[in-house]
Amino acid sequence: MIEVSDSLIDRSDVAIPIHAVDPEGLEALLASIGDVEAAWARSTGFDASAGAVTIIADTRGVIGRVLFGLGRAESRRAAPLITGKLPMILPQGDYHFVTDLPDPMLGAVGWALGNYRFERYKSNPSPIPRLVVPKGADPSRARSMARAIAMVRDLINTPASDLGPAELSAAIHDLGARFGAKVSEIVGADLLSANLPMIHAVGRAADGDRQPRLVDLVWGDPSHPKVTLVGKGVTFDTGGLDIKPSSGMLLMKKDMGGAANTMGLAHMIMEAKLPVRLRLLVPTVENAISGPAFRPGDVLRSRGGVTVEIGNTDAEGRLILADALAVAAEENPALLIDLATLTGAARVALGPELPAIFTHDDTLAADLARHAALHLDPLWRLPLWAPYESMIDSKIADINNAGAGGFAGAITAALFLDRFVPKSIPWIHGDIYAWNPSGKPGKPEGGEAQAIRALFSLIQERFAAE
Repeated sequence: MIEVSDSLIDRSDVAIPIHAVDPEGLEALLASIGDVEAAWARSTGFDASAGAVTIIADTRGVIGRVLFGLGRAESRRAAPLITGKLPMILPQGDYHFVTDLPDPMLGAVGWALGNYRFERYKSNPSPIPRLVVPKGADPSRARSMARAIAMVRDLINTPASDLGPAELSAAIHDLGARFGAKVSEIVGADLLSANLPMIHAVGRAADGDRQPRLVDLVWGDPSHPKVTLVGKGVTFDTGGLDIKPSSGMLLMKKDMGGAANTMGLAHMIMEAKLPVRLRLLVPTVENAISGPAFRPGDVLRSRGGVTVEIGNTDAEGRLILADALAVAAEENPALLIDLATLTGAARVALGPELPAIFTHDDTLAADLARHAALHLDPLWRLPLWAPYESMIDSKIADINNAGAGGFAGAITAALFLDRFVPKSIPWIHGDIYAWNPSGKPGKPEGGEAQAIRALFSLIQERFAAE
């Protein structure tokens, strides 16, 4: 399989020039090239709008140069990985930008991710064009980011037939081995003796080779600040006994998108050798239907001792996250982040491209928003609105896993998780979609990494100097 990071090279003696230009600079560019080439560009309608491409042949009849439109600043914000359009159009070969890019790092990463194809089941992988890393971009960081995001996409795109809890665990073990991390796991009935009852309950109905588990990766110097990531790893979600309609199951291979994204973030942290003691916790299950399936109306006792009435078996992600968050909180980390494809309500509120972020810490929220804007990695804060806690009250237990009334589903899910994280711990909960419903430059239809570029930048800033 071709790695997208291989499409970024340090130098080439035969690289074809790409002129990146915005509308304001178009006439100056056309005046700087030959009259025939300028006439060709005008005849093709090249206007330097975002993503516009014109290929110009030289006297030999081969590609002599490429004109690429950057568009205006506002259009670039809407398509931050705009350079990802070029590998979708250009033939195999080496290229380099002869003009400066507004953001060289995003330009490099966009190119690499524009080369992404999910070709696990293809007999002949597609050839990819290569780019000399633009001036001003860090080659190793750009390749690392591209590798991490491609890994996230590959995991999410893999059908559940080939990615169950055991296979997701194996991927985490492979990730740990790559960076010298220690990886352990608790599987099946051992979850009960380890006091992880909700992870066990959600996953116990799956076949024997798909037993539920908690996978635990630890990396870094124990004396460094503790950063803990928790990712929802539901490798397929039928909805349980509150079964989803068939249309609701079509994308449920992506219900481990939170786990995949935390793995991508962990990859970036470890490859950058940030001075943190990293811990990655992934509760991974298949929410299946069989005799042992947990039922609506059951009451589960969580690791933290909180009793949970099951109002809906399709609200299972918060159950496995609650046990994992309780494990994470026992170490009192300096920063705790969980990512999960948790609620449709977040998508109704914000759509597929804008992850919902929750935290009690206003400074942490402001810092994260700043990094999101800096790296054009969008997210939006929603409130942990305490008055809505009454929506998840239970008459027979401490809390219900499904909010009453159908209102504020993303908020009530976040408030459910909030019961398992002490207020003294800086905590971010991300409710992500982890999927592109349609393709855009650098973002093909399918699994997607969301918010992790911004989160990496936040972690780097907070802990790199300590």
